[in-house]
Formats: sequence, structure tokens, C-alpha cells
Amino acid sequence: MFGDKRMDTEELRFFLAGPSGEVKIAPNPTDWLGDLEWAETYRQVHVMGKLLPCFNGFEEFFIDNHKEFQKIFDAEAPHEMPIPGEWNSKLTSFQKMIVIKSIRMDKMSLAVQNFIIEQLGQQFVEPPTFNLAKSYKNSSITTPLIFVLSAGSDPVADFERFATEMNMTKKVEKISLGRGQGPKAHTMINDNLTRGGWVLLMNCHLAVSWMPMLEQICESIDDTKHRDFRLWLTSMPTPAFPVSILQNSVKMTLEPPSGLKQNVLGTYEALSDEQFNGCTKPEAYKMLLWGFCFFHAIVQDRRKFGPIGWNIPYAFTNEDLMVSRRQLKIFVEDYEETPFKVLNYVGAEINYGGRVTDDKDVRLIKTILKTYMCPEMLEVGHKLSTSGIYYALNPGDKEDYIDYIKTLPLNPKPEAFGLHNNAEITTSGIATTQLLDSMIAMQPKTSTGKGKTREEIIGEQTKFL
Repeated sequence: MFGDKRMDTEELRFFLAGPSGEVKIAPNPTDWLGDLEWAETYRQVHVMGKLLPCFNGFEEFFIDNHKEFQKIFDAEAPHEMPIPGEWNSKLTSFQKMIVIKSIRMDKMSLAVQNFIIEQLGQQFVEPPTFNLAKSYKNSSITTPLIFVLSAGSDPVADFERFATEMNMTKKVEKISLGRGQGPKAHTMINDNLTRGGWVLLMNCHLAVSWMPMLEQICESIDDTKHRDFRLWLTSMPTPAFPVSILQNSVKMTLEPPSGLKQNVLGTYEALSDEQFNGCTKPEAYKMLLWGFCFFHAIVQDRRKFGPIGWNIPYAFTNEDLMVSRRQLKIFVEDYEETPFKVLNYVGAEINYGGRVTDDKDVRLIKTILKTYMCPEMLEVGHKLSTSGIYYALNPGDKEDYIDYIKTLPLNPKPEAFGLHNNAEITTSGIATTQLLDSMIAMQPKTSTGKGKTREEIIGEQTKFL
């Protein structure tokens, strides 16, 4: 929008950085803002009115009609409330975000999300589920595929599943890099270049000294070798990783999806037909599988609430869910009556609980799982939260579950996690601060006065390209 001259420079700067300089604070006329909150809000409103022409007269209107603005301050979704008076029609969507920022900064990230949907479309705020097949199509014998690891992620299971789909299971060789493993990896690559196999080099960040050799190997690979050969790499972010490989590779990252909806959706889209339908008691299995998948998303997404969610932010992984799913299938098939006590024990005490160290968190994870591993879970319509938005589905096809998941809210309220609505105030405030700090960090560093403008600098640089 800035490039298309649809964004005012001063409005954008004020939105990102806020007011600067000293402001004499007027007496607090409200009974709904404390003195500290009033001081910050007044600074914003006062400077807006002086600096931005679109807000001329807004300060006086705000003070005279502060009761109307209290409705925005008290609302659960203030970013969706109309601005009082004629300002709702006078201001653009972006200018309204500046008003929301001055009153309820904790909801700014959601306001930005709505703004992106309005300007670009819904697909730009919903991350696509991970698709290894699409990444593979962009690779070649000379283009490696790199999994950029994050805390708690393990792409090996996805890699092995994809190798099975491509009938490459018998032509895959893996090695975890470390001291003394470099020559073995080199031999492995040379062998598979001739026979068309796949080589997976895991944990490249643990073999920093061997990275220059890996760079030489990748540069020496040519198109005359077997066309089926692929080099797969996994690494944590590290400055020691060769830049040339990064530039000439397909890069993928596997992080737990952000948000309850995206987490559950990713889980179901990754399930194969055999994993979803391969049980002799399909009704009980599918209903309890939904419970485990929902539980998995809940325990992962609770981390965003900080100490209110978990005393320690545990790195639960998809492997925890996979093991629980396999055990669920065994227990449902082998027992006449579903052993809920056993399912709760292996889930909360072993599979997931093996990571949990804090005694209060141990009690919490047991309590959460009991909500989803209980006889009531076999009743269609059983509520998984007080709102009733989340419930036990009628066991049908995988597509039925996916269609239902797509109707869920993009931003779940704390009640979905069994928490009070105020639980997300701190979390939302931190998210807003991180968002604005990141945007400021990406702004071009231009000089003032007689210095060259951003466009002039870019124009000069493009002459040499």
C-alpha cells in the first residue's frame, strides 16, 4: 500500500512507533481509566490530533464523549466495534486501527489480522498446512531440500511417510551428523548418486567443521547422475550453514501450527486413510481420536498464555500424538469396553507426561486429558468447551471432520482452553509488541535532510543488477 501511495507516511510511522516528545496530560475525566492508563491514552489521542490531519478535533470529541469510548474499552472484541460518532465513516480502516491502538493495544494483532483479510483476503492469515509433496516438486538432483528445525519439531516422521508414498523406503539412507560422521555421509552421497537413492543428513548444525566439505560436495553434483537422487538436510538455524546451499535449495520449516484451528486441521490433513479408517471398531476409534487430536492442539496452544497456560512451556511434538493414536487403536480393538483409565494413564503420564516436570503441570495435563478421554466423548454433541463451539462429532469420513474444523474460529477464545477471558490480556499485549517491533525492524533505515530517499537508493542499486 505504501508503494502504491495508498498509505500516509506519518500515519504509518505513528501506528508503528506511537507518539514522541513530552505531552502535558489533561485532567482525567473518565471513571473507567486509571491515571496511568489515562496518561498513555491521552498522549496518543493528543498527538494524533496535532500530527495527523485526519484526526483534527478528535481529542476534544474523545474527552466530551469518553463514555462512548468506554464501550470499546470494555468489549471482548473492541477491534470489531464501530468508532463513536461521525468518525466511523470519516476514518479509513487503517486510521481506525490507530484509534484501537490508543484504547485497547492488546487487541492490535487481531485488528491487523482483520485489516489483512480486508485488503488481501482470508488466505493470507491462514497458514497452509505443510505439504512435503509440493516442496519435493521444486527440488532436483542439484537442489537439496532443507528442514529448518525449531524447538520441539522432528520432520523425520513426515520424511519417512513421504518416502513410503513415493516407494523410496528401500532406497533411503540416513545419518545423524556429528564427530567422525562426515566421511560416512560423503560415501553415502556418492553411492546414492549412482543408484538414485535419497540421503538424509540430520543435525547439520552439529557438524560445523564439516560444512565447507558439504558445500563442495553440493557444488560438484551435476545433472549427469541418477535423476532420482535427492539430498535432504535437517539443521537448526546457524550462521555456520553454507550460504550457497541455502540459496540453491528448497527450505522448509516445521513448527507447531499457531492456533487451535490450524493445529487440528494440520493433524487431520496429515492422517492417511489407513490411519483414520484402519480400526475394527471405527465409531469409538474415530470419536476418541478426535478427542486426542483436540487434546494435542490444546496442550500445544496453551503455551501462548505463558505461566497461566503452563508453568514451563513444554515442547510437545507430533510423535507424542502418533504414539497415542497407535495405542488408542490397540486398546479400542482389544478390549470389549474402552479402557479410559488406561488411555488417560498412558497419554497423560507417559506419552505427553514424560516431558512434564513441574508437579502442578502434571496435575493439569491429567485433568485436561480426562476432559477428552471419558465415556461422554462417545456421545455425539458432547461439549468440549462451555460455549459449545467445540463438540464431539458424529463419526464419519475424514472430510467431514476437515469441513467442520474449517468452520471453527480463527482466534479461539480462552474458554476453549478452560481459561477466563482475561487470560489472554497479557498474551495479546506481548503479541502486539512483538508485531510492531518486527515491523519497525523491517523499515528501511533512511537518512534525513539532504540524504537520498529510499526510492533513490533502490533505483541506484537496480542499475547494477
